[in-house]
Amino acid sequence: MIQFIYESDKELFESAFRFAQKQVKRLIETYPDFYPMYTVSGAWKHAGPAWTHWCDGFLPGMMWLFVRHLGSGDAESEYWTEQAIRYSKPLEPRKNDRDVHDLGFIFFSTYYRWYRMTRDPAIREVVIQAGRTLAKRFNENGQYLRSFVAEDSIFIDIMMNVGIIFYAARETNDKRLRDVAVRHCITTRRYLVRGDGSTAHEGIFNLETGEFLRQSTQQGFRGDSCWSRGLTWSLYGFTTSYEYSRDPRFLHTAEACADYYITHTPADGVPPWDYNAPPENRSLVDSSAAAIAAAGLLRLCRHIGDPMKGHFYWSTAIHILRTLCTDYLAASDRGWGGVLKGGVYHLHKSLGVDESVMWGEYFFTEALEEALRILRTSSQAPTARYLNSRS
Repeated sequence: MIQFIYESDKELFESAFRFAQKQVKRLIETYPDFYPMYTVSGAWKHAGPAWTHWCDGFLPGMMWLFVRHLGSGDAESEYWTEQAIRYSKPLEPRKNDRDVHDLGFIFFSTYYRWYRMTRDPAIREVVIQAGRTLAKRFNENGQYLRSFVAEDSIFIDIMMNVGIIFYAARETNDKRLRDVAVRHCITTRRYLVRGDGSTAHEGIFNLETGEFLRQSTQQGFRGDSCWSRGLTWSLYGFTTSYEYSRDPRFLHTAEACADYYITHTPADGVPPWDYNAPPENRSLVDSSAAAIAAAGLLRLCRHIGDPMKGHFYWSTAIHILRTLCTDYLAASDRGWGGVLKGGVYHLHKSLGVDESVMWGEYFFTEALEEALRILRTSSQAPTARYLNSRS
């Protein structure tokens, strides 16, 4: 039975992965050199506002994932390598961008993956500089990396970006950078992650004293609610921070967020846009949060000492991917430009609601690639060796 289930999964995931390649190729041939964020009625090219400039790394990041999956030596792999480089290179000047807190999103998905394939020192230096730039957002009084919206604001999203500071610290042996990254994680853990594993989107601080004032939100229902994408940013981000720091507090936090996700999400594995959503939009789900959760759980399961719990996280990720592949894939809608339907960007601003969103596309592709990489080498559930290894 296990053999049958995993062979079936492999076929399902491979089909979805091929569809992702087809959609990305269609996108770049239709709109060359365009970096999308969200669709409008399934179309990537539109005049809708962006709110902030944070998504450009996801499209080339998907291309680097295609290259990793295909390997090297054939025409298809060469095509995607060429396109990945073409779409990554224009991002390099943003290694010095001090206006956003999203440099991890931009450079971990592109230049970091590029470096992992080439070991070119010049590419590595781009990633390091992005980490140094992000660290300049650190507020000493409050012990946090400030968000793009205000000096007194911290976002749960920044947990997905702090890893690039850890990386720069490790590669340069810069203890100051590592200290900035650790302190930001501790502050986030203390003020944005609640005792039950749920998360707040934003925290507000007193700039003069550094005192934490309150939980707030930009994209969730309320300051005291649990916005599902923020929860999955935390799950994934604290896992990455543990990988770099080996601080057990961060692993514990990642597990708490994972457990909240699992116990509060409907049986199909796809969460509502906010776990405390009001009746008028309680049925609205966010497939991008599910994709992030699947990718995060596939990372987290490798670090769990209890093999049964590690396997449970793995199995949950596979279950989420099954649902996304069967219920949210846009393959049956020939006019749809994205890969996954059912994503949500910003409900309050009416941006990308029940649409395809680029981070959903990227983390869905990442989770598929990771699952396929393991399923290719094992006809059964992942071994303890895998669960305790690093990619």
